[in-house]
Amino acid sequence: MVLLKFAVLILSSYLIGAIPFGIIVSKLSRGMDIRGYGSGRIGATNVIRTAGGRAGVLTMVLDVAKGSVAVVIAWCLLHTPVAQVVAAMSAMIGHNWSVYIKFQGGRGVATFVGGLAAMYWPVGLGVSAIVLSVAALSRYMSLGSILGTVTAFLTMLSLVILEKQPVAYLIYCGLAGCMILFQHRDNIRRLCAGNERKLGEKAEVRETERGSAGNEHGNSD
Repeated sequence: MVLLKFAVLILSSYLIGAIPFGIIVSKLSRGMDIRGYGSGRIGATNVIRTAGGRAGVLTMVLDVAKGSVAVVIAWCLLHTPVAQVVAAMSAMIGHNWSVYIKFQGGRGVATFVGGLAAMYWPVGLGVSAIVLSVAALSRYMSLGSILGTVTAFLTMLSLVILEKQPVAYLIYCGLAGCMILFQHRDNIRRLCAGNERKLGEKAEVRETERGSAGNEHGNSD
């Protein structure tokens, strides 16, 4: 029975996490598919560059909600920290590699924060503040995301040692952090090179989209 519940939890959490709110919001607000612009990702940062600030904020809130909802469902089904972590990780995987859009997706930061907030809200709130503050001051959302992820792991490590918080929460911060850093590998290279895109910069059409547009134009001549 427990194994069946875990199977249902993993599948449902993945499908919730896989909902591409960035695409939905940008299409409803601007009639555009953000995968053809900027980074090609479906997260809030690319939505901000492509569809505007309001659409980006709405996307961020919805992506956070995906992680939180998955964790709440896990607590209701199995009432264990391990189940919460399994659900949150499944939601992140769904967000990053969504079955609804041919396994494309985002980088998972907002969904990670949502899951963490539902597990232990003070850390989730603190990480959110770090991500947004660093992004606002530096105008690099990627830098805020990376620093917030590292801070989450170090903070949870101290809480596990000092306050006996569940070790599962630390494992979540570690696994999710590795996933987020992997998804930000191109951003890290650009930050080191000094040519990372800043918030406020308009998203450009991706090369694949330019190629398609060129082919269509060529065929029409």
